[in-house]
Amino acid sequence: MTALPDQVAEFLAAHDPKTLPRLDFLRARFDAGLAWVYFPPGLGGQAAPRAAQAGVDAAFAEAGAPDNEPGRNVIGLGMAGPTILAFGTEEQRKRHLRPLWTGEEVWCQLFSEPGAGSDLAALATRAVRDGDDWVVTGQKVWTSGAHHAQWAILVTRTDPDVPKHQGMTYFLCDMTAPGVEVRPLRQITGEAEFNEVFLTEVRIPDAHRLGAVGEGWKVAQTTLMNERVSIGAVAQPREGGMLGVLTKTWRERPELRTPELRDRLVQLWVEAESLRLAGDRLRQQLTAGAPGPEGSAMKVAFAELNQKLSGLEIELLGEEGLRYDDWTLRRPESVDFTGREAGYRYLRAKGNSIEGGTSEVLRNIISERVLGLPSEPRVDKDVAWKDLPR
Repeated sequence: MTALPDQVAEFLAAHDPKTLPRLDFLRARFDAGLAWVYFPPGLGGQAAPRAAQAGVDAAFAEAGAPDNEPGRNVIGLGMAGPTILAFGTEEQRKRHLRPLWTGEEVWCQLFSEPGAGSDLAALATRAVRDGDDWVVTGQKVWTSGAHHAQWAILVTRTDPDVPKHQGMTYFLCDMTAPGVEVRPLRQITGEAEFNEVFLTEVRIPDAHRLGAVGEGWKVAQTTLMNERVSIGAVAQPREGGMLGVLTKTWRERPELRTPELRDRLVQLWVEAESLRLAGDRLRQQLTAGAPGPEGSAMKVAFAELNQKLSGLEIELLGEEGLRYDDWTLRRPESVDFTGREAGYRYLRAKGNSIEGGTSEVLRNIISERVLGLPSEPRVDKDVAWKDLPR
C-alpha cells in the first residue's frame, strides 16, 4: 500500500482545494479513505493506525484544504461517529458516516433529562414498539446544538419492568421528524447554545435502532467514553487554549502584574503543561483500543484548569475583566471558548464541570474503574425502574 503522505500528495494533485468546491473536496477525501484514516475501508478510512490521523490532517491543512468545520459538529464527529462505527449495521454506517464527516449532517445528543442528568440510567423518555416503528415520548435537556442539528443520538426507556440499566434502548433520531420540538435554554452568558427537546409521539423506524433492544446502556457507554476524551484530551500546542489568552495578556500588560499573581500563573502553567502531556499519552493509548475510563480523569482536569485560568484572568484585569458587552440572546452553531472577552470566558467556563459528565460523577468513575476502590452503595441496582422513587 502507498504510504499515507504519498496518498495525500497524490490526492491533492488530483483535487485542487483552491478550485474544487468545498463539499466536493470533502466528499472526495472521504471516499479516498483520507477522512478517518483509522476507520475501515469504505467508511472514510483504510484501517491505518490511529496515530497516523494527526499527520494526515496536518498535511491537508498545510495545503490550504478546507476542513469539515469540526466546531459545528463536535457531537457528531467525537461521539456519534465512533458509536455508529462500533454498533451500527453496515447500512447505518454507509448511510450516516459520510455526511456526518463532511458536515452535511450535524448531530446532537439526546441523553440528559430534567430528572436524570447525572444519573443517565434513570431516564424516563419512553419508546414503545408499534410494528416496524417505535413511538417515543419524553423530554431531554442540555442538548447542545439541537437548534441546527439534523440527527441525534437518543437513549430511551423500552422496558420499565427491569432494573434501570437493563431496560434502555439506543436510537438514531431524525430531528426533523414530526413531534420533535426544540426550545432554547438561555445560559448565564446570554447565549442559548443549549436546548431542551420535547419528543411527542415521535415515530422512529426500528431500522434506526443502534444495538440490540435493552442494550442502550452498553451502547451509551461507548458514546460517553468518547465524549470525555473529545472534551478533555483535545490536542493543544504549548500555551494553547485559555492559557494562551492569559499568558498573552500577562506579557503585554506588565502594569497588571503582582508577585502573588505571578506565582499563581506559573503554577497553572505547570498544570496546563502536565495536562497537555497527559493528553498526548492518552491519545497514544487510544491507538491500541477504544477510549476507557482514563478519559474521565482528563475531562475533570480540563474543567478545573479552565475555571482556574478564567478566574485568574479576571483577577489580573480587575474592573476591566468584569466588562461584558453582549447580553443579547444568540444561538451560536459552535462555541468559541477563547475568542471573546474575559467576562464571557469566566462565565462559560463554569459549564465545563457539568457538560460531558459532572466532575462528581467522573470522580466516581476514576475511583472505581481506574483506582479500583470500592463502589458506592447502590440500593436501586436490582429494583425495577417502575418501582424507583422519582
